[in-house]
Order: sequence, then C-alpha cells, then structure tokens
Amino acid sequence: MILSFLRRRWLRLVLLVVVIPIAVVLCALSDRKYYLSSTLVVLLTLCAFFLSFDRRNPPTRELVLLTVLCALSVAARVVVPLPNLKPTMALVLLAGIAFGGESGFLCGSMAALVSNFFFGQGPWTSWQMLAYGLGGLLAGLLTRCHLLTDEPKGLGGRLRLAVTGFFLILLVVGPVLDTSTWMTIYIHGSLAPATIYLTGLVTTNLPHAAATAVSLFLLGPALLRMLRRIQVKYGLGRYALDTP
Repeated sequence: MILSFLRRRWLRLVLLVVVIPIAVVLCALSDRKYYLSSTLVVLLTLCAFFLSFDRRNPPTRELVLLTVLCALSVAARVVVPLPNLKPTMALVLLAGIAFGGESGFLCGSMAALVSNFFFGQGPWTSWQMLAYGLGGLLAGLLTRCHLLTDEPKGLGGRLRLAVTGFFLILLVVGPVLDTSTWMTIYIHGSLAPATIYLTGLVTTNLPHAAATAVSLFLLGPALLRMLRRIQVKYGLGRYALDTP
C-alpha cells in the first residue's frame, strides 16, 4: 500500500514537471500545432490530478469547488482591464495551497486555456498553461513542505504569502512565458534570448509579480479561511475523512 502510494506520487510529479514540459516543447517545434499541444497538456494534467486522489474517488463537492476557483481565475484574467496587473495567479496559487499541487496545476492550466477563448488561442496557449500550472503546483509543494500554510496569521503570514507569490511569478511563471516568446516568435529572429528575458523581466514579470503579491497580501488570508471552512465542513482536501 505504501509503495503504491509512493509510486503514484512520483508518477504525478514526473507527469507534471517532466512529461508536460517535454510535450509543450515538442509541439512548439512541430509547425505550431497548438490545439494538439493544448489538448495534450489538458489530458496529462487530468491524469496527474486524478492520480492525486490515490485510493479514494474524487468527491463531487471538491470538484465543484475547484471548478469555481478555475472560473474565478478565468474571470480575473478576462474582466480586469489592466495588462500584467491581473490577480489570476493569486487565485491559482491559493488553489494549490488549499487543495494541493495537482489541483493547483489543474486550476492554472485550465484558467489559461479557457481565458484564451476570449483573448485568442495560439502557440502561446500551451506555454501559458504550463507556466500557470507550475505556479499552482509549486504553491502546493511549498505548503506540503510547511514553507507555506493555509492558515496565514498576522502581518508575518501575509508577508510570507505575498513574498512567495512574488518570487514564484518572477522566477518560474515569468521565465516560462519568456521562453514561449522566444520559441514561438524570435527563435529565428534577431533578438538574443538574453534581451527577451531582460525585456520580459522589466515590462511584464515585475508588474505581474507585484500584482500577484498585492492580491495575496490583501485577499489571500481571507480566501484561505473561507476555503478552509468549506473543506472542514464537507471533509474536502486534506480534511477528507477517508484520506489515507
């Protein structure tokens, strides 16, 4: 039983941090087959997500709550009119903190996919799904390692949440999106990769990281308390009664 649990955990991590990035890169190099790559990312993400339930079936209430979080993440990206100042990633990170890394990856990847039906699908879609999903996954892993908590208390808890979100965007989500820019637009152009990453850092990643940090500082603790109450009441997430 323990060996089976560990095998599933490693399989989930390999799917999310190895197989999906390889699939995204290969599809990006294969004549812009972005619908294929987006579908492949969705399928692999769902595989990892359902493996995360191990011996238990996904509770319908938990799926509904995750669907609501995905919808809120999409709405935050579509409705807020300020470029690079959207609270979408804050909601994705909170999903990872509250429900685990696999759920955070699912929320982030689906938020990118669905919101692009409003902004336009393209070769960048699968990269955005990967970047947003990795942010949610890392938030869940940091919570599992007790570097984050779903019960931030006081000013210190708010600051830890905000600073973590800031650096996750700056060091993970942003660079993945910059890699997308390089591979889908400038790989055959004249701009050097260093120029692309530096430009992205100043014009995109810093504002995005700041907006995520501010959103987490102001709204993160309240939203996490709300999610925790729902989880405790209905036995969801790490409060599930049948969790091994």
